[in-house]
Amino acid sequence: MSAVHDPKQFRGALGAFATGITVVTARSPNGQDFGLTATSFNSVSLDPPMILWSLDRGSSNAEAFSKVDAFAIHVLAADQEHICKQFSTKGIDRFAGIDCTRGQAGMPLITDCAAVFECRIAHRYDGGDHIIIVGEVLSYVATHKSPLIFYRGKICGPFQAAEPAVINRSPAPSRFQEPAYA
Repeated sequence: MSAVHDPKQFRGALGAFATGITVVTARSPNGQDFGLTATSFNSVSLDPPMILWSLDRGSSNAEAFSKVDAFAIHVLAADQEHICKQFSTKGIDRFAGIDCTRGQAGMPLITDCAAVFECRIAHRYDGGDHIIIVGEVLSYVATHKSPLIFYRGKICGPFQAAEPAVINRSPAPSRFQEPAYA
């Protein structure tokens, strides 16, 4: 086990965890749409339904996200790499040419994603160089589209979902035990 001394090496180790790619969008109180690409997305709770994502304090969107009370998380589909790149590019209109509708609170919703979650901000927490934003899910839509994947610092894809595994519940002559689920 290595002690954490080098942020670059630590980031490389974190890259061993494959994750989906999301775009987070919101609408400011003065009607300005904004958004960014994020890979720091997780579920928090089923009851109430809650998710979280992390925002770099150095982001050009940090101040804007501190002033809103709602946002949308878009899990990008495998064919939406161009959207990932557009929302990662600084100094451009990130919504230019992107097909959007309007959701609750007028926030922009990107169409044809693998999933979209409309949320109200429930909590903001200090997370070192990031702000952890927890949202209560107000509505969502999910499709059967394969997601866009980020792994070891690169966009990978498309992810192909495996067929559901067949679980054999009969005793097996193995030294391994089936995990217990809480």
